[in-house]
Amino acid sequence: MFFSWKVITEDELVDLHGKVAIVTGGSTGIGYATIEFLAQKGARVYMGSRNQGTAQKSIEEIEAKLQKSGNDNQASIHWLQLDLLDPRSVKEAATKFIAKEKRLDILVNNACHYSVGPYKLNQDGLLDVMVVNHISPFVLTETLLSLLRQTATLEDSDVRIVNVSSGAHTFVATESFVGKENLNKQFGDSLSGYIATCGYSKLANILHIKHLQTRLNAESAPITCLALHPGTVMTEGASGFLNSVPFLGWFLQRFMGPLFFMSWKQGAGTSAFAAAGKAVAEARKSKDEVERRKYEGGYLVPVAKISEPSTYATDERLQRELYETTMEVLGEMGIVL
Repeated sequence: MFFSWKVITEDELVDLHGKVAIVTGGSTGIGYATIEFLAQKGARVYMGSRNQGTAQKSIEEIEAKLQKSGNDNQASIHWLQLDLLDPRSVKEAATKFIAKEKRLDILVNNACHYSVGPYKLNQDGLLDVMVVNHISPFVLTETLLSLLRQTATLEDSDVRIVNVSSGAHTFVATESFVGKENLNKQFGDSLSGYIATCGYSKLANILHIKHLQTRLNAESAPITCLALHPGTVMTEGASGFLNSVPFLGWFLQRFMGPLFFMSWKQGAGTSAFAAAGKAVAEARKSKDEVERRKYEGGYLVPVAKISEPSTYATDERLQRELYETTMEVLGEMGIVL
């Protein structure tokens, strides 16, 4: 690779024995490598994925890697059926999880609709990229919030909610998130327009995490919410995107990709840090209020560095509008949170 990136090590992560985590989109790419990191530290991890066969194959691969490395840490990985194209089924899956598990320490909303458009409206009149990237993760998070809150009351808890966003959120501007039409906003049918539309949904990830942190702080719930840009990672989505570029796709994927894109493991470093980084845990214990709140509602960039997202992402009015519009749309769908 042309650029050299720091690689997060196990020593930079907290011990996760006895802890429970969910990682969506975990059967490949950044999610797969994030699960590796968390399992290496002893967590019981649920791999959120639509296809059981694909998920089970990935689980067996990770378990084989752990065994080969001599990592006998009592970690376990399980499939969690999760279809982010269907928010109603996501609500059902989260409800079943609450009935099954007594705690949830880490939630990583990693799954993403990264394929190039054209994007389509579903049966509820919602844009598919916004459903997968924002609405379904919103449903999952808000439904699981009761269990996350409960876990946060336990001794030595360190509960974290992570939204994997993208630097593409800086490609877009918006004046309002009021109403379904703003939730479904698109930026044209060109390649750049599709990228911007996807970036718009990733802006929603940051707005949600910041609004959620504000709400949790208001009730003094000791939960850390973080959004992040993982970097340019050679995931299946990125590979497909490069291949889709007219005339140059094969060349870009074959020759330029290895020069400028990170591996799955490198790309998952910031996600692993957000989910289990020691520095986050140490900051939470600080007696200095500024240091203690250092990571709350924060935005991370590679590798594990605090940064500032776009001005739109920090706009409290947009944060409220997105939350209210999402709740209204879900209400129309019969999904009660």
